[in-house]
Amino acid sequence: MINDLDSIDWTSLGHAYGPAGDVPRWLRDMASPDAKVREQAFSSFYGAAHHQGDVYPCTVASLPFLFDMADSPSTPDRASVVALIVSIGREAVDRDEVGVVWIGIDGEETTAYQEAAALIRGRGEVFIGHACDADARVRSAAIPGVGLFLDDAERAVGVLRDRLDAEDGVMERLLVIRTMGDLALRLPAAQEPARAWLDALADGVAVDADVRLAALVQRARCVPESIDDTTVPTAIALLRRISPIPRPEDSREADVRPGPSGPCTCALEAEPDPGVPGHVAAAFADLDRRNRVHAPTTSLLVTFHEVLDARVEDRTALLCEQLGSPDAATRYDAIDMARGLITTWRGDHTRLVRLLAECLLPRDSYTSAAAAEVLGSLGRLAEPAREALAAYVTTHRTTHRPDAWASPHAELRRAHQQAVLALAGLGDERALPGLLTALDTGIDAWRAVNASGRLPQAAAELTPRLVRLLADVDHSREWPDVSPTSLASALATLGDPAAVPALTEAIAAAAQRGQWRTAAPILKSLSSFGTRAVTALQTVRPLAEVQDQETRTAATHAIWELERRPEHVLPPLQRLLDDERNFDAVDLAGRIGPPAAAVLPRLRQMLNDQLAQNARNEQDGSAVLNDSWTLVHVASALWDIGGDEETDVVVPALLTAWKDNDSTARHALACLDRMGPAAHPALPQVRAALARLRRGDNAWGWNVAVDLEIQHVCQSILTRTETSRTTS
Repeated sequence: MINDLDSIDWTSLGHAYGPAGDVPRWLRDMASPDAKVREQAFSSFYGAAHHQGDVYPCTVASLPFLFDMADSPSTPDRASVVALIVSIGREAVDRDEVGVVWIGIDGEETTAYQEAAALIRGRGEVFIGHACDADARVRSAAIPGVGLFLDDAERAVGVLRDRLDAEDGVMERLLVIRTMGDLALRLPAAQEPARAWLDALADGVAVDADVRLAALVQRARCVPESIDDTTVPTAIALLRRISPIPRPEDSREADVRPGPSGPCTCALEAEPDPGVPGHVAAAFADLDRRNRVHAPTTSLLVTFHEVLDARVEDRTALLCEQLGSPDAATRYDAIDMARGLITTWRGDHTRLVRLLAECLLPRDSYTSAAAAEVLGSLGRLAEPAREALAAYVTTHRTTHRPDAWASPHAELRRAHQQAVLALAGLGDERALPGLLTALDTGIDAWRAVNASGRLPQAAAELTPRLVRLLADVDHSREWPDVSPTSLASALATLGDPAAVPALTEAIAAAAQRGQWRTAAPILKSLSSFGTRAVTALQTVRPLAEVQDQETRTAATHAIWELERRPEHVLPPLQRLLDDERNFDAVDLAGRIGPPAAAVLPRLRQMLNDQLAQNARNEQDGSAVLNDSWTLVHVASALWDIGGDEETDVVVPALLTAWKDNDSTARHALACLDRMGPAAHPALPQVRAALARLRRGDNAWGWNVAVDLEIQHVCQSILTRTETSRTTS
């Protein structure tokens, strides 16, 4: 059938990057005898015709050819072909919902998901044969298809039962049980027989521990009401039976990297291409590490945590068992699961933090780096690990080399650096030697720059080094190794006025080259020095007239902060406010306060226009989201300028924005905190925000530090209100 590829007008079809004329070549290359050619073909198809899981018309047109290759014994890598079909089908089935309209890359309605789902379901029987294939890789790729695409519930249940009896590999058996769960959730007719089978496995005394654990998890997934006080303790007992007893050479402090069946010798990571900026190379390396699975039970336990969801105590108990496991692979994979729990749910996570600290083992750099990275993401919550972090860093410096930050051993270097960054995040000066090494040698200096701002007590040592790096930035490069904006931000956080000349020169250099995305953030950093940076006015003033709006706004803001003369900034500010989405200009108006009263009519108009638009959206049932950010920024500025007279408008606007879009909470609460007694109508929403257990959505930049700040402000508002009531 591959010879029929040219019968399709592929150029009339599209994928993520344009016309799909290259798809036939990729399909042919998937059957190439050359492994490298096949690998590139699959990569190209996934990257364009199945980009981020999407399904395009060309993806649908490819399916008959993919099925033909999967069926042909002469196809060199049938497992990868089957896995690709299953991936396409999974996405198509998930989006094949009645009444849901999908828009394609051309902006028009697309039926690609429905077509792909129908085509693959129509060939559901094929997956039975592949699930019984002699090639274990083909079987593993095909088994999920039985649960996803076979619509005969009785037959699908029977096939999966038979596969469990036939498979002897741990991963394959867990996959079969997972697929039975998928089937039960998809087909109502499969629910009763699937649950009975899962019950028998989960409760079977003679059943292997890994199978029992998998069945218990899938039963909880399919029937959440089956979860009771015995579920997690039972799972923990089964997990203990599964975990291998470590050999003496596999102790917790062995220099090993955990592997799929236990520890294995830790190999050096490849050094990044010198032509690639360090932060870019590190991002890809981190992504690669995140995608690794080291223990056979990991995907099962990830599912279990998803099922347990808000049962924080149960999940904590399970994670404590995982982090304390004698199996290095289980411990390693639990580290990121612990991050997920702590960063998603509020509560006392001291036990988990201390167990993460116990993963900082000088002879296991691979695991130590992962633990230190997670601790660094927890902000103040990492406090119980402070001394362990300091001891780990000190041990490296004494037993390896004083400049361990620059160690030639990539794994050790990364582990040391992550521990230093976590320690700096706690404001601990014991991180300083590592940061100074980075700034002096330039080795991974980009990692140290942001952390430097967390040690203002060491500004005398850090500021000159950051200034030197800023002066050495090659502005002719689009992506310098060390970002000038990060350097400027760190200098602003340190607050040493000795940085003002360097910041001024950096602004001038960026402006001279028209690098506005660099000039604007450095101007913001300069503004933080206030009148101490007045010497920069001559450089800043002309930038308030450039074409780039972000730079104009930042320059106008800087002029205000540097000299505090409203008459010099109000005329350009009024022009900037012509753009209702220029929130930096709106914030500047609020920053100026009552002297900016001339812009009140414009701000009131912006607020009223947005409220009217929101009302129309709700009346029409429009799918357009209300613009909560306009409400919160404009309302805050109205209060800061107009004060009590604006209360009746400001408080409802802030609460509406916050209710519609939780990511505005930080801004809304900051204004409510400034309002004092006038914020009284907001107290019910403030109390509700403080009482909830789940943190905000990380997708909107809501991390642990932001959530802790929000909790602090909520408590401050409530405490002040209670105090004012008592005194009155």
